[in-house]
Amino acid sequence: MSNIPARLARVAKTSSSPEEARKAVIQLYRDWYRGAPEIVSLYALNISPQYFRAGIRRRFEENRYVTDTKVIDILLQKERIEYQETMNAWKQNDHILGTLLQPRGRPRRSFLEKFYEGRDDEGVLPAATGVVYPHQP
Repeated sequence: MSNIPARLARVAKTSSSPEEARKAVIQLYRDWYRGAPEIVSLYALNISPQYFRAGIRRRFEENRYVTDTKVIDILLQKERIEYQETMNAWKQNDHILGTLLQPRGRPRRSFLEKFYEGRDDEGVLPAATGVVYPHQP
């Protein structure tokens, strides 16, 4: 496919309802899913498109329970930028394998690292506005 940067450009929009935001998320997910074979061949990655798709799925699942439409719009814009940069071959292989396929989260810390910090709050993550977890009362 030709490398025309403007072909993937989208106007930044704000969602007026959760349903509209959901449709935009599904469309972006479909773009990533359909682009997986091209990305794997474009970057000559030593992985299968199915493995790449699983990484994309994991990345979308991290934000599954975000309900605030403003937060969803920001996440959509950031992810759209990632998609455009990836498809235009503006990234290196390490960016693709590291950023897209590695789970993002707090790194595991040893007992001594927690002790030196003076806290043991492994189960407590900083709260974000609009994030609702399904198992909270």
